[in-house]
Amino acid sequence: MPISPLLLSGVFLFGLMVGSFLNVCIWRIPEREQIVTGRSHCRRCGKKIFWYDNIPLVSFALLKGRCRQCGLPISWGYPFTELAAGLLLVGVVAKFGWTMLALVYAVFLMELLLLAMIDLREMILPDEITLPGVSLGVVASFFVPALQEAISPWGGLWAAVIGALVGGGVIWLVGLLGGWLFKREAMGFGDVKLMAMVGAFIGWPKVLLVNFILAPLLGAAVGVVLKFRYGRDIIPYGPFLTLGTLIVVFWGNDLIRWYSGLLRF
Repeated sequence: MPISPLLLSGVFLFGLMVGSFLNVCIWRIPEREQIVTGRSHCRRCGKKIFWYDNIPLVSFALLKGRCRQCGLPISWGYPFTELAAGLLLVGVVAKFGWTMLALVYAVFLMELLLLAMIDLREMILPDEITLPGVSLGVVASFFVPALQEAISPWGGLWAAVIGALVGGGVIWLVGLLGGWLFKREAMGFGDVKLMAMVGAFIGWPKVLLVNFILAPLLGAAVGVVLKFRYGRDIIPYGPFLTLGTLIVVFWGNDLIRWYSGLLRF
């Protein structure tokens, strides 16, 4: 059943507010600050932000991307996170409807967005997000039959557990191989825990698609540009794993069917 544009607009506005909360988490979780209590403040001058300067997207545009107090630039990560959260929630509702599966994937994608933005800023993937995410995926697969079907044609609790083991285990082995070949750490344990979480939500066939095809291709494309343009050798891999997972959540079945069709020829 099609979702009305009015309802999708409401979902988008709600997503902007969720994105605003994610911005708080992006800064405070790595610094071990309280998330719920304490008013938002400028990260440059430390002064409190007025409520009317904290309206998602709107305040950034009205302030022209600068703090009202000190006049220094505000990170573009703030409006990006808000816009991304809004668009992702609209995409989930448009694809999966008003269902429990949509709710589960909405929470999952917000976790992924949060992790990707933290990894971009701090080059870490906090256990406070990934480990509960693994548990959430396994528990949700037990209570939401539609998620069981999305994870595996056979469904069941064990499909999520196997997905978590394959997701984390494969990238751990890839990291060991890369470290052996290049004599340096190729993959952090944060990436291992991230992919264990991803595997619990999407299952082992799709997590292999992320691990072996989508994330490496995306990472290699961006890595080459950063290497030759800016001379950067080390980039966080979490955002590419996240982006590959987003593609699989929305178009994974189509990609698998397309790839299977190629193999038949």
